[in-house]
Amino acid sequence: MTGSMPGAPCLLWLLLAVACSGLPGARPWAPRALGEEEEEEAPRTPRPAVLCDYDRCRHLQVPCGELQAGPAPCLCPGLSSPDRPPLPPRLADVHVLAEAGGAEVRWCAPSSPVLRYWLLLWEGGGPPRRSGPFDATARRAELRGLRPGGAYFVCVVAANAAGESGAPGPAAAPEGSAGGPALGPCGPVVVPPRPGILVHAAVGVGAALALLSVGALAWHCWLRERCGCPRRPRQPRGVH
Repeated sequence: MTGSMPGAPCLLWLLLAVACSGLPGARPWAPRALGEEEEEEAPRTPRPAVLCDYDRCRHLQVPCGELQAGPAPCLCPGLSSPDRPPLPPRLADVHVLAEAGGAEVRWCAPSSPVLRYWLLLWEGGGPPRRSGPFDATARRAELRGLRPGGAYFVCVVAANAAGESGAPGPAAAPEGSAGGPALGPCGPVVVPPRPGILVHAAVGVGAALALLSVGALAWHCWLRERCGCPRRPRQPRGVH
């Protein structure tokens, strides 16, 4: 009896291994060396993210948050904290519509969360005129009621829940900058006279010169008839 006792645990382990091998889904046991780890499934390589189709200067541009919520992951430009006022926008260009007495202003969004935009327009030394507001997707607006031949200064202002961007106004423009390049969020607007006005002015100047010439000639003739002109005495014929 004592000689058969050490083989009992081995027999129990053998019966247990045979029973487990018959279970559905059981994996066959195989010995492995010390320190050897089981093979794991290779992790899936994530698809590289691409840049979102986002343009700061595009009119009616879809916000970055909506682009990133789409089916394909994409990266948007970094933005400042929403707890701070937005950075100033950049004035792209100003297209003057002389015949309509207006101008089309285009700008680019700042690297900040923006809820709305508006325009400030100065003429002379008076207070600015405010145009807007425009929603966060806008990058273009039209100014109306501009005077032909007038000189103005326009600034684009951005705002969010924390405040609004600054607008330096005409005081920041250097002397002689009328018609020059944009100055950050601001720039000059010079409206030329209408072509019809120039034609009428040229016709009026020509007519005035013609009237002056006719008047001068008539005045000369009237003086000659009234005062007479000294005549040279006639010399007899044959006398030299």
